[in-house]
Amino acid sequence: MTSTPISRRRLLSLAGLGAAGIALAGCMPSGGGAAPSATPSGLAAGSFTPAGFSFASWSLTEEAAAPAIKALLDGYKSTQKVDIAEVSFPYNEYFKQLMLQVRGGQFTGAAHVDVAWLASLAALGKLQDVSGLTKDRGYTAAALKAAQFDGVQYGFPWTIGAIGLVTNSELLAKAGVDEFPVTVDDYEKALKKLKALGNGLIPYAASTKAAQLKDILIWMQTFGSPLVKDGKVAIGDDESVEAVTWYKSLYDQGLIAADVDRFDARSLFSQGRTAIYDDAPVGRGAVTKDSPDKDLASKLVPQSRPVLKKGDTPRALVWGGAIVVVGDDKGTRTAADFGQWSTSDLDAVLGDYKLRGLPPVTTEAQSSSEVAADAFGKRFAERITKTATTNPFWVYPQYAQIETVVAERVQAVLVGQQSPQDAMSQAGEAAQKLIG
Repeated sequence: MTSTPISRRRLLSLAGLGAAGIALAGCMPSGGGAAPSATPSGLAAGSFTPAGFSFASWSLTEEAAAPAIKALLDGYKSTQKVDIAEVSFPYNEYFKQLMLQVRGGQFTGAAHVDVAWLASLAALGKLQDVSGLTKDRGYTAAALKAAQFDGVQYGFPWTIGAIGLVTNSELLAKAGVDEFPVTVDDYEKALKKLKALGNGLIPYAASTKAAQLKDILIWMQTFGSPLVKDGKVAIGDDESVEAVTWYKSLYDQGLIAADVDRFDARSLFSQGRTAIYDDAPVGRGAVTKDSPDKDLASKLVPQSRPVLKKGDTPRALVWGGAIVVVGDDKGTRTAADFGQWSTSDLDAVLGDYKLRGLPPVTTEAQSSSEVAADAFGKRFAERITKTATTNPFWVYPQYAQIETVVAERVQAVLVGQQSPQDAMSQAGEAAQKLIG
C-alpha cells in the first residue's frame, strides 16, 4: 500500500470547509495482511426494540475527555431508556485488552477504536458490517473510507484528523524563534535556543517511552524512509538509521527527555515546561483544562513538521476514531444505533465538539458555524492534516507488534545499548518476520 497526501483542492472538495473537520481520502487502511475471518451479517436500518449494551472507550479514563463521552452516553440512555455498561482501559493498554476480550467473547457491544486497529479487529471475525446504517447519514466519503477495511464498513467514523506538532508561541518568542523552522537542521537550532531559556525547560517533549515510541516512524518518513516498499519492510535503510541517529543526538543534548509518552507530554506542556509536543486536536482540551496559565489556549499554535530539505512535503500521521459494533446479541442493534447517533446526529456531534474539539465527519457538522469559527482547528487542518498520510503498517493485523519491536530497538539506541544501524537492522528483520 502506498500512502500519499492529497491535494488541497481534493481535500476541501471531500471534506467541506469546516475548519477542524478536514478529512482525508485515499490514504486509509484498505487491504493487505491476513484476510478477516467470517464476518457477522450486516445490520439493517429500521425499527428495533432498544436493549442495554456495553460501550468501551479509553477516553473514559481521561480527565479531559471523559465528561464528553459520559454526556453522550447519558443523552442516549435518557432518550432510549436503556442501560449502558462502561468498559475502559488506559490508552496504552486498551488495544491489547479489547483484542483479548473480543477474541474470548467477553465483550459485545459498541467500542471506540483507533482506525489503525481495524485490520486486527476485523481478523477476529466478530465486527458487524454497519454499511446499512451509514447510508444517507451525511458522512463524507473520506470519513466512511476511514472506517472500512477490505471494502467492508466495519465502523461508524467518529473523527478524522492527524497528529502533528503543537507549540507554545509565547515560549518560542521568548527564545527568539520568530519563524517556526522549515528544515530539520533549523529545527534543532530552535530547540537549542529553547534549552538556553533554562529553568528545566524541555524544548521538545518527544516520545521516548516504548509505549509511544512509534512516533519515531513519522520522523523516519521525514528523513526519506518509506517504511514499507513493495511489500517489504524498509526499516534498516539509510534513511531510518539517519532519523534514529538524529533522535539520539537530540536525546544526548537534552533537547528531548527520557521517559515521556503522550500523556506525560501533555502534562509538561500544560505546566509550561515544554514548548513543543506531538498530538491530535483532542490534546487542546487536555493541556488547557488544568493549566496554571489561563491564557494557554491563545498560545497554542499547530505547526508543520520540519522537513529534511526545503521543498519536501511535511509529514504528519493520520489519526482517527471510529465506533465498531462487536458480536451479535440482543443489544447489538441498540449499540449500532448509538454508534450512528453519536457520530452523525448534529446536536450530538456539536455537543461533543464543544467539549473535545475533535474534527467531525459529516458535511452538516463541518459546515456549521461552531466548527467554522474554530481558529485552532483551521490552522491544524491547514498546517498538519492537509499533508497527513497513514502508517503503512496499519494494513497488517500484526501492526501493533511491528510498532512494538521498532519501539524497543529505538529505546535501546536512546539508552546507549545499541547503535542505530544495528538496532534498525534488527527492527526491520523482526518486523518482516511478523508480516511474512
